[in-house]
Amino acid sequence: MKLTYDPRYNVAYIHLREKTAEVETVHISEELNIDLAPDGTVYGIELLNANEQLMPTPNGKLVVVNEVA
Repeated sequence: MKLTYDPRYNVAYIHLREKTAEVETVHISEELNIDLAPDGTVYGIELLNANEQLMPTPNGKLVVVNEVA
């Protein structure tokens, strides 16, 4: 998984897997799009207005937690 952010457009993209086929973008809301393969596999999640959706911690860092650990 990889998270990218473009500050020019305030868009974040969560890459779940490499795009190996044509994707269909499903518009979920004004701030959320999902990229799907023809078989329904999710390739990625696009967050528009990302700075509002990915509210950082007070120190400005993104925190990833491994719930298994």
